Formats: sequence, structure tokens, C-alpha cells
Amino acid sequence: MANDPSTDGTVSRRQWLRSGAVVLGGGLLAGCSSGSGGEGGNSTSRDSGAGTDATNGSGSNSGTDTSGAAGTAESTQSSGTSGSYSVSMAPAGEVSFDGVPEEVMVYSLYATDSMVAFGAGDAVNSLGFSAEAGGNTLSAYYERLDGVSFDSSGLQQLNEGGSSGISVSKELFYELDSDLHLIDPALVVSFDGWSQSDVTEIQSNVAPWFGNNYSRDNTQPPKPYRSDYQYYTLWQIAEKISRVFQQHDRFQRLASIHDDLVQRIRSNLPPKSERPAVAELLFMDGTFYPSKINSPGFGNAHVRPLQATDAFVASDIEYGTSYDFEQMLEVDPDVILHQYGIASYYDVGDIRNTLENDSVASNITAVQNDRVYPSGDPTQGPLMNLFQLEMTAKQLYPDQFGEWPDYSSGDPYPEIPEDEQLFDRTEVANIATGNN
Repeated sequence: MANDPSTDGTVSRRQWLRSGAVVLGGGLLAGCSSGSGGEGGNSTSRDSGAGTDATNGSGSNSGTDTSGAAGTAESTQSSGTSGSYSVSMAPAGEVSFDGVPEEVMVYSLYATDSMVAFGAGDAVNSLGFSAEAGGNTLSAYYERLDGVSFDSSGLQQLNEGGSSGISVSKELFYELDSDLHLIDPALVVSFDGWSQSDVTEIQSNVAPWFGNNYSRDNTQPPKPYRSDYQYYTLWQIAEKISRVFQQHDRFQRLASIHDDLVQRIRSNLPPKSERPAVAELLFMDGTFYPSKINSPGFGNAHVRPLQATDAFVASDIEYGTSYDFEQMLEVDPDVILHQYGIASYYDVGDIRNTLENDSVASNITAVQNDRVYPSGDPTQGPLMNLFQLEMTAKQLYPDQFGEWPDYSSGDPYPEIPEDEQLFDRTEVANIATGNN
């Protein structure tokens, strides 16, 4: 969502709505604000950039959507005698470990998915939002990976909700007594009632921080963290998490699969003139909330490599905060990708029916041609990213990558015939489960 450089990273009620943080069916929609680096919809800021992973801060990343599997020089240092090691990632900096963390506080799905990918899913003791909802989303993808699972039962929900933003009790940190808080400390400062001194207190009295949420949209963190903040790609963050759990070999194998997948997609893209105009959005209460498909950040890591045309950029309508049916008809996208479409909070089938039965929306090209699709979760980790790349490739370019099958809300990721799969499920499952 839009990020005003003059703000301090706090979350407004309007941002909560945009990010899906509203009550529906007794659960919070997708947790928290993207403008604060949290779990909501992607940024629509006009100054977010486009087409690359270039940074907005003092740090830098690879500038590509490949993994950079060779690693980064800053990642790990080991003593070689005591078994201690350290891993570095902004904004926490270098964090030292005497051993692999066994109890880990997690807020975001990208961290949870990474831990599962590296065989550490059992160490997760919390999620920022509904554990049931987050678990359902992860399980929808893991259903297609033999032996891979995530048990979300009994996990602590951190976000208790609040009148104006995200409310997380400091006492929870003491109660859970984690070995690591796999959470961006800059994100925590944006929570209701939290300050940098509170973050320092928890680090001193409980355990260190290690996370980077604002790389999701490359938006600005709260002021205390802006000068030294760095932005990373999804796979750079995943690599650092793999080093925390001493599983860099698994990362390298998984990253190789990812890079092969991206290369396969890029080498088979149709000419630019034949690529569809794509609208990535959320639809709530008769209103569309758009996102840029080619802006930097790991929230678009499943869409940006497809190099499609952004329907909003191509239209005469400038980016705004919301659109009604008439405005969306003026944009007239060839394809609509609805975020959080797989086993999440939105029933895209119902949304499609709503649009088809409206006298105005039914004239949108994407609706007429039955190209309103459930899209991925922008809070993706590495396993989710593989599926979401495949999904988006099939939705945008069926002639090149095969048709996307029918999908009903709440179902697992659909079964794809083996000869139409864009990556090897067995190989990925073996990496996550530790099998050779």
C-alpha cells in the first residue's frame, strides 16, 4: 500500500482495510499492514519503483529474481571449535548462536515456510495472525509435497488486534521464552505501544531478533531503522534463515530448482506484444484495491518474473487507493489475479460470480474471458514461491506452460499432471524432509 516517506511506520485503520486486516468469519484477514512490512496486500505507492529489486535504502540486493545461490560474504562466521556461529541480516545485524534455535517466535509466513523448507518447522511456536488460517495456507501447498507438513495446532497468535493497529503483548515474549525471535525488530516498533527501548529490552532479557519484513515491498521502515535498513530478495532472506538453522546445503539445492524454474519461464515467454495486461488486486465490498505487479520486493516474487504488462500502468487511470466497477472497466485488464487466493480468506470463485452477475463488471475483458484467477500469497517463503511461480505462469501464459486447472476455495493447490509440472515435486519434498 502507499507509503508516505514522512510517516513513522505506524499502521492506520485505512491501511488495515487495504491489507485485509478486517474481521471476516471470526478471523483476521491476512494479519497486518504491508505499509508496515506486515502481512497485508502489496504496496501501491507510486514511488515504489518497477521492474527490478533495486533498494530504497542504504543496502542492496541482487537486483534479480534468481536466488543468487552462491551466497553472500556476510552471511556466516563460525568459530570451528565451540560450535558457535553468527548470521547477519539487516536490521538486526550480526546475531550469534551457540546452537540451532529450538524454540522460535515467528510472525510471518515467509519465515515459517523457510523453516519448513530447511527442516525446522517444528521449532515454530507462534504466528502473527490466526495459526489456523496460516496453517491452512501452508498445508494447501504442502499437500503436493510428499512427507512435508506443518502442524499449526497449539501455536500462539501474536496479534491480538487493536483499535488503530497491531497489538502484541510484551508479556508474550517472556511467556514463550524463545531462543530466537524470527521477526523484524523494525516491524515490532510499528506495533501499538512498542518503542525501540522495548525491542532492546526483549533482546537483552529473552532472545535476539532476526527478520526483514520491509523487503516485501521495499517500503520505508519506522524512523529509528531507516538509515541502516537493507532490502533483500526472497531468496536472499531464505539463505540467511537457512544459515541460522545450519542448513545451507538445503538452501543451495532448493535455490537451484528455483533458478531453473525462473530460467525456464523466461526462456519461454511470448513476445511482449502478446502478453496480457494484468491487474493484481484485492476485491472487498464492491471495491477493487490494486497492486503493481512489477514493483520491487518479495511480495511480487511470483509475478514479476513473468514480465507481463501492468493493466493499471497501461491505462489512462493513475494509481489510486481503490476502484469501483466503472473505473475497473475503464482499466479493462485481460487477466485479474486476486491475491490470497489459495486456501486463504478470499473465495475467488464467489468473487468471479459477483463480477459476472454485475451489469458493469461483466463487461471487463478478464471477466468475459473467464480469466479471474486465485493468485498467490505475497508473504510467501521459498516453497510457496515455487508453486506460485508455476501457478502464475499457467494463468498468464497457458499456451506456453499449460492451462491452470479449476480451483475451489479452501482446496489444496490443484494436482498438475506430471508432464505439465514446472518443477519436480519429489526433489523439493526430499530437500524439505532431509531425504537424499
